[in-house]
Amino acid sequence: MNNDRSNIERIVMQRVHLIRALRFAISSGVFSTLVFILALWGIGREVWVAQVLQNAPAHPIDILRFYIAAFLHTRLPVQALVVLALAALAYVAREIVRAIAFVSAAERV
Repeated sequence: MNNDRSNIERIVMQRVHLIRALRFAISSGVFSTLVFILALWGIGREVWVAQVLQNAPAHPIDILRFYIAAFLHTRLPVQALVVLALAALAYVAREIVRAIAFVSAAERV
């Protein structure tokens, strides 16, 4: 019995792994990206973002305190949109890392 993989088997398995990795990225990753974009659009409709950025302090240490205070002093819909945007962005990053790990593991085989 020959344990060496044939060239055709290797190519087919690479394609199977690629399709499986793309399934991860496309299904929930695209949805999360869409949610992130819609949340940013909603924030832009509710908040004058240019004014917030203009009021931001120049000193790097004060920036975090400024954005926390700005978050706490906005209305509830804006706070919900910010949390939704951050959660969607974190999920997209997680899906990208999973897809890269899956593809790199498949290439090592």
